[in-house]
Amino acid sequence: MSDAQYVKASDGRTVAIVIRHDFDAFEKFPPKFDTDAERQWLKDHYSVRSPELERKTKAHITDDGLPLQITVLNRPNGAVVKPHYHTNEGPANSDTRHQVMLCMSGRVKVGVFAKEGRHLEDVVMEAGDFVLLYEGHSFETLVDGTRLVEIKQGPMPANHLSDNVAIDG
Repeated sequence: MSDAQYVKASDGRTVAIVIRHDFDAFEKFPPKFDTDAERQWLKDHYSVRSPELERKTKAHITDDGLPLQITVLNRPNGAVVKPHYHTNEGPANSDTRHQVMLCMSGRVKVGVFAKEGRHLEDVVMEAGDFVLLYEGHSFETLVDGTRLVEIKQGPMPANHLSDNVAIDG
């Protein structure tokens, strides 16, 4: 079993978060259901046995202020989240577009770079692993048939190449 892996620049800022397929550190990232009102909200919107079970099966990985939020769920049979949607309080405040890369099959090497160009780390991902990328990155598939899903913060610019800033690395 594994924990979240944070890749940081020399100034301490997080540049990427890697989540492996066997992530199991749920209690390290508990949702915030501390007050009676929050626990009642949970009972009204979810079908869970107890708020304490929620703390052991749901992990909020990212800070609340980030443009993309990562939550990992480990749900028992019959768990229900009632129909809902989410609203935005306003546009995301970030000078880079964040993206998630999910490895569905095969293997891929992800190079993680600070936006200033410094290579921070290479992460090899296998099926079921994913990474949240805040800044620079590169990809190299390591086996034929590698399938990846890229989820990128929108909206896309009118010229889809205009937001791509090359890093000499």
